[in-house]
Amino acid sequence: MYTIVDIAGQQFKVEKGQEIFVNRLDGEEGSKITFSDVLLIDNNGKIDVGTPLIEGASVSAKIISHLKGDKVLVFKKKRRKGYKKTTGHRDYLTKILIENIKVKAAKPKKAAEQATEVKADKEAVKTKKKPAAAKKTTKAAAPKAKAESVKKTAAATTVKKAKAKAAPKDEVKKDAK
Repeated sequence: MYTIVDIAGQQFKVEKGQEIFVNRLDGEEGSKITFSDVLLIDNNGKIDVGTPLIEGASVSAKIISHLKGDKVLVFKKKRRKGYKKTTGHRDYLTKILIENIKVKAAKPKKAAEQATEVKADKEAVKTKKKPAAAKKTTKAAAPKAKAESVKKTAAATTVKKAKAKAAPKDEVKKDAK
């Protein structure tokens, strides 16, 4: 059984009894700490993925020690300029021991609740209408009732537009003569 858990901004794949190094955590050596940001749980092949977190799941760990990581050297050089610079740093780390992985089990539903859910699902399937996406609709192939209302509104708007456009054009033509 393993989990993927978010510890101090980084994701770790952890198992029970594993010791890992993480970024420095608050707390004394020997104290217990709990991480509730569980992203994934693999329980003997059964995988639960959170959206983004799994509710009720947690990982408990024990702080073993606070220490510094290995030295990282940074060397900078610009050729033919005589510029060389060496710097370095050591990260502050915490060594923790994963003690327990807690998975909150879903409560089993009562038979009456399951029966009502099944009935509701069947009714929802019956009442759903099949989409008419296969039909191609054009202005000429629109349903009759819809076509009549479209014609009425279209006729009214075209008359208004024609009157509005005709008046200025006629004036322009008269001016040109």
